Amino acid sequence: MVPEASNEVMESHVDREELPGLLVDRRVRAGYYLLPPTDGPGRMVIQTRPLQRPLAVIMRRTLRTISPDTTLLAAAQLMRDAKVGALLVHEAGHYSGIVSESDLVRKGMAESCPTEETLVRAVMSSPLRSIEITSSAHEASEKMAEHGIRHLAISEDGQIVGIISVRDLLYYFKNWGGL
Repeated sequence: MVPEASNEVMESHVDREELPGLLVDRRVRAGYYLLPPTDGPGRMVIQTRPLQRPLAVIMRRTLRTISPDTTLLAAAQLMRDAKVGALLVHEAGHYSGIVSESDLVRKGMAESCPTEETLVRAVMSSPLRSIEITSSAHEASEKMAEHGIRHLAISEDGQIVGIISVRDLLYYFKNWGGL
C-alpha cells in the first residue's frame, strides 16, 4: 500500500524575472520544484516522498514465452536471439513460471544436465512472481531483492501484461535519481 503524497509549500524570495515558468529538470527528480510567482514571491513546493513513475512506463510489454517442454538448448538459443535474460513459461493458457539465464546455468549446466535432452520444466522457477502495475519502482526492487530474482512479471487485473528486469530498474534509478 502506497501512502498518499503530501506537499509542503514554502515561501521563497524569487522575482518574476528570475523564474520565467515552472522549472522541471533535476529539481523535480530531487523532490522539489518552483512554482512561478503570480503576485508576490514565488513558492517552492517540496514533495515529502519520492516522485515515482509507474511500472507501466518502465516495463517491457513484449512478452517472450516458451513451453515447459522445450529443451534447455532451445531456450538458450531463443534468449540469445531475442537478446533477453528470461522467458515466461506458458502452458495450458497461463504462465506457470519463468526460466532465466541463471536457471540455465545454476540448475542446468552446473548440474551437468544435457542441454539437448533436459526440459525447461526441470529448471524453471515456479510459481511466477509478479507485482501490480500500479506499484512503484522501489516496491519492485524490494520484491526482487526479497526473493533473490532478477526478473519480475507485471500484472494488471490478474493478467500478466509486462516484465521488468533488474537492468530496467538500474536504468530508471540512474536517470531519475535514487528515489
